[in-house]
Amino acid sequence: MSWVRLIAEVSDRQAEALSDALLACGALSTSIEQNLGAGRSETEVFGEPGEPPPALWPECLVDALLPAGADPHAVMQEACLQAGLPETPAYQSDTVADQDWVSLTQRQFDPIPAAPGLWIVPTWHEPPDPSALNIRLDPGQAFGTGSHPTTRLCLQQLVREAPRGQQILDYGCGSGILAIAARLLGARRVAGVDIDPAAIATARANAQRNGVEAEFFLPDVLATSTQFDGVVANILASPLVVLAPLLLAYLKPGGWIALSGILERQADQVIAAYQPGCRLEVTAQAEGWVCLSGRKG
Repeated sequence: MSWVRLIAEVSDRQAEALSDALLACGALSTSIEQNLGAGRSETEVFGEPGEPPPALWPECLVDALLPAGADPHAVMQEACLQAGLPETPAYQSDTVADQDWVSLTQRQFDPIPAAPGLWIVPTWHEPPDPSALNIRLDPGQAFGTGSHPTTRLCLQQLVREAPRGQQILDYGCGSGILAIAARLLGARRVAGVDIDPAAIATARANAQRNGVEAEFFLPDVLATSTQFDGVVANILASPLVVLAPLLLAYLKPGGWIALSGILERQADQVIAAYQPGCRLEVTAQAEGWVCLSGRKG
C-alpha cells in the first residue's frame, strides 16, 4: 500500500486555512511545520497555559497525506479554492511507500546518556553500559522519555542531589522517569503526581517495568500535609509560578527543590515566585532551557 504526499509552501496567514481545506478535500492527515528552506534559521515557538496561542512561523510548510491514487494537482487546486487563496502556492508531491512503521519508529529512539552513570534505554535496545543505572522506557502517551533537554537537566540535578534514603516528590510526573530515577538512586520513598490519568497509568507501568516501587497519584489524592526531602517538577514556567506555595508546602524545612521546563528568559519570574521561602538559582542550562534549584529556608 502507498500514499500520496503533498507539501505546500505558504505564509503563516494561509497555513491553517489550507490545512483545513486539504482535510475537507480528502487528505488523511495534515501538519504545519516551519519552512527551513533557502537558508532560513529555525525559530522556536512555545505556548504556555493561560497565554494566547503562539503565532505560526512566518514561512510554513503544509504537509498532507492523500489516499493512494489521488490526483495531488486536482486536490491542491480545489483546496486553494476552498481556502480562498488568491493563487496556488509552490508545492510538490511524491509517493510514500508502505513501511514497517514500528521498526522505523524504533530506529529513531536510541539509548540516551541522560546524566553521569544514568542511561535512558528503550526496551528494544541492549544497555550500552550494563554497569550504569539504566531506565527502560519507551516513547508513549506521557511526556518525559529523556529526549527533551529539560528532562535531562532534572535527571542531572537528581544525580547531584544524591537522594539516597530520602523521600522524593515528582510533581507533574509524566512518564514517571524522574520518580523512577530517584528510586534507582536510592530514594527511600518516591511519589509522583500528574493531572493526566493516562500519565499516571503510564508511570505505574514504567515503574513496574524497571522493578521499582513508586506511588503515583492525581493531585487531589496527595495530602498537602505530606512533606518530602526533595521535590522535582519539570512542567512549564506559568504553572510552576502558580504552584509555588503548594510545592514549597510539600517540602520539608532544609529540603531541596529542582524545577525545569523553564526558558532562560523566564528564570527570574520563577525565582521571584519562590522567594522568600526558597532562594533558587540557575544550576544548569541546555538549548535555551534552565534548571533552577535551591533549599527551603
